Amino acid sequence: MSRLYASLSLFCALCTVISVPLIAAEHEFDTVTVAYTHQAQPRVFDAKVEATKAATVSAQTSGRIINIHYDVNDLVPHGSALLEITNKEQGAELAAAEAELAKTEAVNNEAQAQFIRYKELFPKGAISKGAMDEATAKAKTSAQAVSAAKAQLIKAKENLNYTIVSAPFSGRVTQRFVEQGETISYGQALFSGYDNEHLRVVFQIPQQDLATLQQLEKINILLANGQVISATDINPFNFADPQTHSHTVRVNFTYPNNTDLHVGQWVKVIAEQTSQPSLFIPLSALHQVGDLSSIYRINADKVVLNQVRLGFIDQEKQQVEVLSGLMSGDEIILDAAQYLIHSRAAKAKE
Repeated sequence: MSRLYASLSLFCALCTVISVPLIAAEHEFDTVTVAYTHQAQPRVFDAKVEATKAATVSAQTSGRIINIHYDVNDLVPHGSALLEITNKEQGAELAAAEAELAKTEAVNNEAQAQFIRYKELFPKGAISKGAMDEATAKAKTSAQAVSAAKAQLIKAKENLNYTIVSAPFSGRVTQRFVEQGETISYGQALFSGYDNEHLRVVFQIPQQDLATLQQLEKINILLANGQVISATDINPFNFADPQTHSHTVRVNFTYPNNTDLHVGQWVKVIAEQTSQPSLFIPLSALHQVGDLSSIYRINADKVVLNQVRLGFIDQEKQQVEVLSGLMSGDEIILDAAQYLIHSRAAKAKE
């Protein structure tokens, strides 16, 4: 049995290098001579879309929820009200702070006026040193009381504003943690979401590609709908994963009016590598049967079927890289399908 497997392995190995003669070239066909050319060969990576800006909005005051304006998957404009909380307690605190400020301002006005009068009379000897010191202290204390009252008023206004929870940025809601009618407390999570315009793709590269990625100025992101986004904010990590020994790369980009690209989706990232000499042939010269790729090569006065191993396929230029099976200077049939049709017709006539 082992000899049989060895014989089969040897036969398969020979199949990759032996060219099978077909028929003599009875018709004239367009040919092309294979030669090395310098072409930029892009590397394609699978990348996952992530949000560069995401947040969980929490309650900054307590109360009962009276209105919820958005739900999961909704797009929310910046500053829009997500939900409303009862504000009677906060409104009462604001009224008390305003009254306290008015009171302290009245006391301060009286203390400042008295201080000015005493200051004018003290040099004349009409006011004692003790009375002058007391008026000075009252003027300073009342002024500080006004500052404290203003601070309390600002705090009360903020607490009242906190009863309307607003979106910190434009984006999409991913989670809602509360229901209408619930009583919430300070610090409780309410909504989670992300900015759907400022995104990034994250992918892994082998360590041998790190130097190339660090020199790139642009990377293309191929979306599922065929659209290509060019991004220049490329951030390859300078440390490798201890398990896979690969490097993480983040590419930030902006996608305005985003309706068809979402966080968590997979996309293709195309990174152009440095140009290197390669053998490229037209796609029309390729003859494929299942997983077998071949070309028709001119060998003296014969046309032979030559198996090849393929690399990068450039759909834009309609050509494919040949890794093995051909050498520079080989002449091949330009249109394999046309040659195959004529060869079968010739055989049928025989």
